Amino acid sequence: MRAAMVEDFAAPPRYRETTAPTASEGEVLLQVRGAALSNLVRGQANGSHYSSGAGLPFIPGNDGVGISPDGTRYYFIGPRPPFGSMAEYAVVSQARTILLPPDIDDAVAAALANPGLASWGALLGRAKLRAGEAVMINGATGAAGQQAIQVAKYLGASRIIATGRDQPALERSVDLGADETIALNQPEEDLVRSFKQALAGVQVVLDYLWGPSAELILKAAAGHGAPEGEPRIRFVQIGSISGETITLPGGILRSSGIELLGSGLGSLSAKEILQSLKAMYAATEKVKFAIDIDRVPLAKVEEAWTRKGDERRIVFIP
Repeated sequence: MRAAMVEDFAAPPRYRETTAPTASEGEVLLQVRGAALSNLVRGQANGSHYSSGAGLPFIPGNDGVGISPDGTRYYFIGPRPPFGSMAEYAVVSQARTILLPPDIDDAVAAALANPGLASWGALLGRAKLRAGEAVMINGATGAAGQQAIQVAKYLGASRIIATGRDQPALERSVDLGADETIALNQPEEDLVRSFKQALAGVQVVLDYLWGPSAELILKAAAGHGAPEGEPRIRFVQIGSISGETITLPGGILRSSGIELLGSGLGSLSAKEILQSLKAMYAATEKVKFAIDIDRVPLAKVEEAWTRKGDERRIVFIP
């Protein structure tokens, strides 16, 4: 079969001929119909992600959409290494598949999954969002953040605050369901003040950025030893586009109702991820989730991998 192959962590995958996998007991062989390129997959392919393996070569791709020999169409996650999803065929445990609604396009289903994990997984699997709670989304202008606005609205959030630097995207977030927006490119003192005001009544913070803005949100949440205790805020850390580390004084955690959580591979089991994504795919029959897609033939993997300046989600197709 033909596949994308990672032969060097310092180079993009190359289109190669390789041996096709065969399914063992409990597994299913899938003909891949779509596999999305995400930051997670990029990190695994260059060796920087915490879930990266050490063995070379391998086929990248953590999930995708495929057809079984009997014609059933599945979303799948965690194909058996070294056979990732960016190939003509992938092999995966049957337990790591879910049936897809008949009306959703292959590429759309593949493209929605990673931001879906970052939004549905974070809100359902980690934050345990309940209808009527208020949500702040830090970094709401990316694909996952935009989807998170729609998901929070769909799940019954009473109030949604979106933050970001991209002003046009922040304005679009209102159309998607955000009630308030906070521009991150303002003086630190003003930003802390904005965060303090916005956090009043917020139960959940989804953080896609980490770095300076996350520091300031946590600073704004610091309390003053209220005898009745400070309001609980479930702060769910999902991405670190703005920096891998922050400075977090212990006093912030001692004085506040902040509960720090992470959402990603490891903090969510495969079963929990699939449960969240199953809810997402069911919701696509009622809601059109915002995502821009570029369908790219797998043969052009090296060219697409190194492309810059295009915000569309790349989905490799046969």
